[in-house]
Amino acid sequence: MKITPLGIDGAFEILPVQRGDSRGLFLEWYRHDLFAEANGHPLRLAQANLSVSSKGTVRGVHFADVGPGQAKYVTCVRGAVLDFVIDIRVGSPTFGQHEVVRLDDVDRREVYLAEGLGHAICALTDDATLLYLCSETYAPQREREVSPLDPALGLEFPFARDELILSDKDVAAPTLAEAAEQGLLPEYAACQKLYIDLKV
Repeated sequence: MKITPLGIDGAFEILPVQRGDSRGLFLEWYRHDLFAEANGHPLRLAQANLSVSSKGTVRGVHFADVGPGQAKYVTCVRGAVLDFVIDIRVGSPTFGQHEVVRLDDVDRREVYLAEGLGHAICALTDDATLLYLCSETYAPQREREVSPLDPALGLEFPFARDELILSDKDVAAPTLAEAAEQGLLPEYAACQKLYIDLKV
């Protein structure tokens, strides 16, 4: 597999090697040794999630309080999505910026985002199915969100706004500026300390 850092510290794109024959195909979608070499530490697996989304669905921008935060390793096993990694860490040199990677069942790319980064997806097909490996279990009291429609984020979706499907929670989410004013965003320094501690 090819593991490539994205332009945001703590985010990677992973391209697996697919081996196919008359029976179908096989690939390794996570290798702890190769990932640890690129990232500095393997993913601590605490929970695995599956989501199925209708075309036009937007999920996010979601993140968890640091610490412990929640790192995610995401792949699309059916259909296609745009996967957005958003730097919401106050004090980060790339604060407010994002990277977008197409995940689909053709190239079968994966995305990793470290603790403290924001995550959103937009389903490009019906029944877009994602698998998530997570470093921590779901804890509602630590879960946060920022509006994916905040113009300051500049997330570009390939659908008209009235065609997007969002949860009530995501519709009501604060903008990035409001979340910062409310003290909801992770601090870059705290995230950096966590990343160093994970390498020990």
